[in-house]
Amino acid sequence: MKNDALDISFKNAVNRVNAYTEPFPADILLKLYAYYKKATNDYEKPKSKKPIINAFKTNALFQAKELDENQAKQAYIDLVNNYFLYGE
Repeated sequence: MKNDALDISFKNAVNRVNAYTEPFPADILLKLYAYYKKATNDYEKPKSKKPIINAFKTNALFQAKELDENQAKQAYIDLVNNYFLYGE
């Protein structure tokens, strides 16, 4: 997928997640979090007030550490598409 098409698909996937009103399962949320952070080159530490949540988020980021920006965008898109296809 060309970068422009990838960026558009990524933004559409982000908008789809943001517009969804039902809660996502925790494992899906953590993957979405990690892929989004990698895709947007956001390297700030997790900011939850609960240390356990920060630990889970840090672990999710660690699991996605090998992905570059475009791979993370594609992983995010794929996860969103699969969730809405099979998870709803």
